[in-house]
Amino acid sequence: MRQFDLAPLYRSTVGFDRLFSALDQFVGAESVPSYPPYNIERTGENAYRITVAVAGFTEADLSIEVKENALTLKGERKADQAKRVEVLHQGIAARGFERRFQLADYVQVTGAVLENGLLHIDLVREIPEAKKPRQIQIAAGRPAEAPAIEGQVQQAA
Repeated sequence: MRQFDLAPLYRSTVGFDRLFSALDQFVGAESVPSYPPYNIERTGENAYRITVAVAGFTEADLSIEVKENALTLKGERKADQAKRVEVLHQGIAARGFERRFQLADYVQVTGAVLENGLLHIDLVREIPEAKKPRQIQIAAGRPAEAPAIEGQVQQAA
């Protein structure tokens, strides 16, 4: 039996919780680390938060774009020409990155905050009223007869 690794799909989608939870149980997908590290959290019934570790990046170094159902986060540090320092060991990544997240239908970005080296992107799923499920009342007994439409009939000349 061939195993499929669905971890890349699961890690970059928001709002597809039930689908990927079922696939995880079926396939047993494991997550693979990537740069920059991030979490996708469910903060409410229809609310989500993506937290990305972007230590060393400022607001000016980061950009967030939403196009169609894709959220793209880009980070590019501008080299500080005034600070010429000889680095003896570089363990802190300073490379640029581009991370894409696929969003489910009706998921909207509501805000982003950079604090303590973590970028928090808040999202909410707002399903339009016309798309929400609704209850249909069931009447007891026989169906009522359709009301007759009354009017005057005019003869053509």
